[in-house]
Amino acid sequence: MKKKFQILFLAFAATVSAQNYRFVYEYKMKPDIDNKYAEVTDYMNLDTDGKRSYFYNAVKYERDSAYQVNKDLAALFKSKNYDRNLNYILEKDYAKKEINLYDKFKTANLVLTDHESPKWVIHKEFLKINDINCQKATAKYKGREWEAWFSKDYPVNDGPYKFNGLPGLIVRVRDSEDDHIFNLIQVKKVNAMFSLVPKNSKKITEQEYKKLLKNDVFSPEDIESMNVDSKAGKMGIQLKDGYIAQLDLDQIKKAGKGNNDAEIARMLKKGNNPIERESTH
Repeated sequence: MKKKFQILFLAFAATVSAQNYRFVYEYKMKPDIDNKYAEVTDYMNLDTDGKRSYFYNAVKYERDSAYQVNKDLAALFKSKNYDRNLNYILEKDYAKKEINLYDKFKTANLVLTDHESPKWVIHKEFLKINDINCQKATAKYKGREWEAWFSKDYPVNDGPYKFNGLPGLIVRVRDSEDDHIFNLIQVKKVNAMFSLVPKNSKKITEQEYKKLLKNDVFSPEDIESMNVDSKAGKMGIQLKDGYIAQLDLDQIKKAGKGNNDAEIARMLKKGNNPIERESTH
């Protein structure tokens, strides 16, 4: 009887540990360092099965999943927008303590590997956030000072973006300047994990990646396809890196004849204030 109970317990433990969670975060960021009043709100998913996790943009995932099924480019152009800075996918391998960032530059799939984790200081401060019991932690990480609130209510030691290393799930994290704020807003159990990781990605260093972005100059050659809806006053643009956006025709026209390309470039340009910056500590 005792042996049977042990087998049942082990089977139950395996079932619990094999559950797939999806944590949805509201992400507020200021992508323009020169305009502190310009704020973007987007939504990011963190999927985990207890062995690894994937952090990615929720709208991009919905778009890509739908397009794989119906191949309807017109519908893709009319779908929701998301910020171009959030075109990446982050994969954390818990056993290897390795973080892979997948992104696309022009037509090339790229992957950057990172082994650095925040060195947290855990404080004896407690707070209830959306009925979740949380504890405070702080860290200096990637050139910024961060405040996090984590919870042991879920069997997950992870968090949004590259944040990990705490004994629980990060429910809220923000930098000292409020340029980047992640708030957990929803928890789901899902049947399947995220599976849209790019294949055959080229490995590059962080320095090479930053140099690419710094020297990136947008041109009409970066556009894969376009769709103009005069009635709605919208222009749908698909870039070669996979990003898709709806642009306002009136806003483009206001730039004046001959400046259309420059206005489109401005509207599609990535921000110059990423989460990570040169360390000042």
